[in-house]
Amino acid sequence: MRVGAFVLAAQFPGQGQGEALHRAVRTAEVAEEAGLDSAWLAEHHFVPYGVCPSAVTLAALLLGRTRRLRVGTAVSVLPNTHPVALGEQAALLHITSGGRFSLGVGRGGPWVDLEVFGSGVGAYESGFPEDLDLLRRWLTEPRVDADGQRHSFREVAVVPRPEQALDGDGTGPEVIVACTSPSSVRTAAVRGLPMLLGMHCGDEEKAEQVALWRATALAAGHDPEFVRSAGHVSAGVCQLSDRTVDARETLLKAMPGWFRLGLGAHVTVDGRARAMRDPVAYTELLCDLHPVGTPELAAERLAATSERTGITRFALLTEGSGDLAATEENVRRLGSEVLPLLG
Repeated sequence: MRVGAFVLAAQFPGQGQGEALHRAVRTAEVAEEAGLDSAWLAEHHFVPYGVCPSAVTLAALLLGRTRRLRVGTAVSVLPNTHPVALGEQAALLHITSGGRFSLGVGRGGPWVDLEVFGSGVGAYESGFPEDLDLLRRWLTEPRVDADGQRHSFREVAVVPRPEQALDGDGTGPEVIVACTSPSSVRTAAVRGLPMLLGMHCGDEEKAEQVALWRATALAAGHDPEFVRSAGHVSAGVCQLSDRTVDARETLLKAMPGWFRLGLGAHVTVDGRARAMRDPVAYTELLCDLHPVGTPELAAERLAATSERTGITRFALLTEGSGDLAATEENVRRLGSEVLPLLG
């Protein structure tokens, strides 16, 4: 089982954006010190829910600050950028980090981002498969051209080629797809790409998504052993305390205000109605679903999720207190008190 930190760079009420970004950087640095496997970096635009607008840029910084930690994007929003531009950045990080970079991609939401970056609502609603296929070709082929609905250009050389890393294994960076619907699960499965599953999902829903992915991947002709061992990632929340009631109280004091401020700031590109979760009820749900409590309870919940879903990789939000010192302590306890219980 591999456990990493899910880093949102969340701006809590009363905090500055620099404070949120400093806490994000420290979370990853402490994650390496504490023996965690990875750090997964979120990307958001124009909202305080997360103030990192470029997960690949922050990944570059953190790969330079660390020596062992795997750093991944969770996710880079593909409709907001050109697949070739993202592919070039991913290849660069893969090569220069010795293969420690994972590229997580997703289609984002119907937000005003699509207007600002000029991609339009069609990129969100129907353009993701074309973007994803072009990105994958860039990461696996020596020369690439395009003749699609969204992208059309003459053949050009791929530079740098990710499989030519001096200390690599001859392959490019790992690509993971954020999946929130059966359609996105099938999109990932047909291409043999592992999934990143959201923290709003419980074990039952994640087990159903893994089962659909496996059935679709097998039907697409992928090797059964590869399908069985695919490295899906489960996002969640982790808050540790000597008493479970104290861990829950920490999150219930801080996270609803962040949700209210951050989620409420999203603006749809076309004026479509959007439903917002009740911030307190959502925090309570996350406390119920994820490793929030004593280290023993946290280990039990992670092990149970792995057994029920077959998922062995976790990206856990540890900054739910909104406090830098508390976040660092939370990450250190995750490494020193939970990981040993997981073997």
